Amino acid sequence: MHPQLDAIANEFLEALDRLHRLRAAVPANDWGRRRDPARWSVAECVAHLNLTSAGYLRVLDAALAEAKRLGGPAPGRYRRDLTGWLLWKTMGPPVRTRIRTAAAFVPESGAPPEALVIEFERLQNAQMAALREGDGLPLSRVRVVSPFNPRVRYNLYACLSMLPRHQHRHLWQAEQVWGGRHR
Repeated sequence: MHPQLDAIANEFLEALDRLHRLRAAVPANDWGRRRDPARWSVAECVAHLNLTSAGYLRVLDAALAEAKRLGGPAPGRYRRDLTGWLLWKTMGPPVRTRIRTAAAFVPESGAPPEALVIEFERLQNAQMAALREGDGLPLSRVRVVSPFNPRVRYNLYACLSMLPRHQHRHLWQAEQVWGGRHR
């Protein structure tokens, strides 16, 4: 796999490990508890990530089909466009700027932790499969529309690089619910 895509795959795996550590550290009864009424609980953070992953998988399917249609030689280096770079840059932890999410991605989960983790794992595997499918394709030449805001567009490489970064953002937030003790 291209080294830049391999780095993204490693970020996905690190996010999965981070979630497993959080699951082991936080009692099931506490997953739904908010420490601050204005902030999400651990369960809500994970449910949001699941909603986001499901939304992006639909975007990835269409974008990968377009990348295959375009074809061409594998790039020596993938590049994010300006919008994608700005979003990627502001997305990671630690969270400095709170951003309101679109209504479709606001979690309403009362699901037990195990169900949330199983769904996260399933979606993570699908995203990693999409990443592998994109190897050697012109990801920087394909534009995607954000499922959060249809006016925002960026290239497919930026999209793929943002997904695990977004996961780390919300896993960091979930850790902060418990005083950051679970890294």
